Amino acid sequence: MTIRRGAHILAALAAVLFLVSCSGSGQDDRRATEGRDWQWDKKADAAETSAFMNVAVPEGATEAKGAIQLNPQEDIYLLTFVTSEKTAEAIAEDLLSEEPLRVRKGDSAEGERFGHLGLPEPQTLKGVRWAGVCPPCVKDGRRSKVQWIDIYVQTLKADRARVYLQAF
Repeated sequence: MTIRRGAHILAALAAVLFLVSCSGSGQDDRRATEGRDWQWDKKADAAETSAFMNVAVPEGATEAKGAIQLNPQEDIYLLTFVTSEKTAEAIAEDLLSEEPLRVRKGDSAEGERFGHLGLPEPQTLKGVRWAGVCPPCVKDGRRSKVQWIDIYVQTLKADRARVYLQAF
């Protein structure tokens, strides 16, 4: 009888340990999805993010900035610069999106990524145009490492536009 009672105690203890280990891993998953397990690559710049996306910062562009948000599942690459409106539209076309640049209404900011570069989140700006593309889906071999690219174009003044690119 004592052996049977000991087996029941061991089984109960194993069940408790199993439940505790499962609840702990759930917290880690939740924390990662809430954005608490990411950090910024302190050495990243516009050249590195431009190379990852295979999007050249145009000659004559100003205010070029880049950053990489390091995440447990996939890193997010940011690139922004100011160029001519025509050049910004050409960059959007070169991404091979199935849809042209279009205004998106009422988008709220997801995270504060571009805030890291001292800029507002592009999806919160009035009149900003957006296009998104999955390079592997459109068979863009130039960007085989990239799963998705968002481009936002904010019209400024005097034929200038700020380009925001976000990729993973």
